[in-house]
Amino acid sequence: MTTSPRKRSVAGRLTVQGWFMLVLALMAILVIVGTAVGAQQLSKTNRLADRMVDGLQPATAETYRLQGALLNQETGIRGYAIGADSQFLAPYSEGVQDEARAAAEIRELLADRPQLLADLDAVERAAADWRTGYAEPLIAAVKARGPAAVDELAAARGKATFDNLRTLFANQTADLATEVDRDQAELKDTRAVRDAVLAGLVVAFLVAAVALTVLVRRLVARPLDYLEAASRRVADGDFDHHITAHGPADLATVAEAVEGMRRRVVAELESSRVQETVLAAQTVELDTQTAELRRSNAELEQFAYVASHDLQEPLRKVAAFCQLLEKRYAPQLDERAVQYIDYAVDGAKRMQVLINDLLTFSRVGRVIDGNVPIELDQTLDKAMANLSVAAEDTDLRLARPDELPEITGDPTLLTMLWQNLIGNAIKFRAPDRSPVVQIACVADGDTDGWLFSVSDNGIGIAPEFAEKVFVIFQRLHSREEYTGTGIGLALCKKIVEHHGGRIWLDTEYTDGTRFWFTLNSPVLPVDTSALGEISRPRQTLEPSETS
Repeated sequence: MTTSPRKRSVAGRLTVQGWFMLVLALMAILVIVGTAVGAQQLSKTNRLADRMVDGLQPATAETYRLQGALLNQETGIRGYAIGADSQFLAPYSEGVQDEARAAAEIRELLADRPQLLADLDAVERAAADWRTGYAEPLIAAVKARGPAAVDELAAARGKATFDNLRTLFANQTADLATEVDRDQAELKDTRAVRDAVLAGLVVAFLVAAVALTVLVRRLVARPLDYLEAASRRVADGDFDHHITAHGPADLATVAEAVEGMRRRVVAELESSRVQETVLAAQTVELDTQTAELRRSNAELEQFAYVASHDLQEPLRKVAAFCQLLEKRYAPQLDERAVQYIDYAVDGAKRMQVLINDLLTFSRVGRVIDGNVPIELDQTLDKAMANLSVAAEDTDLRLARPDELPEITGDPTLLTMLWQNLIGNAIKFRAPDRSPVVQIACVADGDTDGWLFSVSDNGIGIAPEFAEKVFVIFQRLHSREEYTGTGIGLALCKKIVEHHGGRIWLDTEYTDGTRFWFTLNSPVLPVDTSALGEISRPRQTLEPSETS
């Protein structure tokens, strides 16, 4: 069942990735807002701290330096008035300079504080009045008339003027202290607000993280857990459990796909139950056929036994008595009777050969020596020993690799394979030249086995007979031309297939006949000659006696 997009909830309108992107976006917005607010509070705190450290506190120190400079001036004037010694004017002169430097520094530091600058202006005006109204006239009078020129009235007036200056000192110091207290209080409040904002941001972040976790759990994790549980339930065998779509769009799509798969599985299961019933009936039939096949194989074994013993015995008797008949009554028999007896003897012998070949063909794959690791050189040597007489009579030359591989196979069957292929090369040799047989072998990369070729320089086989030559009893020549039963190549094909390979005729080879075949049983790697290249014969068989 497919859920229409219009019927899906708000949660189902976004995919899992969409929900995670939304959550991350909300977290990012929260972090950005928190960072902006926190940065604003930190900036305000730093600004107030810098204002105090870089402005008010240095200004306070300069104020004390200013007041000290004025006190030095007053001390120097009093000393000069008493002793009329010019060295007492040094503190006065230095005090004037220090006053000017301190006042300039204060004005720079307190440029944004007009009230404190007003206190500075009042002190500066009072100091200027004291110097013009008392200090400078006193210096001039002492220089003119000596210490006696300073009267008590002038001294009292100067003291009153400086006392007023002291009062302004006190006011300036008090205003500075008040401003320091105000700034410290403001800095303390700002720090408190900063700490509260940062704590609130941390709490808000944690609350938002918990809320978003719950949201993701509710909208994503819970539908995913449901889908997992429902899928496991179906996987455990409850195929009737219906899987509904929940959660984000992609999870709902997955749920719909799993539900569709469940329905197909249920349909296939129902179909398989029907097929199981049919297969059960077919199994019974196959069991019956297997029993019949076993019985047929047993009869075939019995036939093979009878053919190898009971059928050959009458043939031997027919041939023997025909030969005795010819020997004993030869003077009484005319030429045609002798010919008839020869036909009977030849037919009995050919029938005996045909029975032996049929027995050999039927036993391939059933009655064998067993698959064992064997060197193919040994089987080839044994085959050449069996063909030694024919090979010597025809002056056969055999070109073979220096070493053939080791395979797992039946030695008797492999000997028969070599013997049939090389025997055919001898039998179907060209009348004007001695037979030359070349054997080549390379590793077969397609089957992990070995690829062999057996080539000769005989009369060859036409390409249109490439398949026919491997059919049992198929002959390309008459018995008058070449003897045989037509089983040899069919036997080769069965032996090769028994060893997991195949055999075929090379239709492009025109210098005689070339057969290719593969053997795919386990092998041990050896160095071999390249295929298609005539190597130097390892041995040449000279004529000797016929076996």
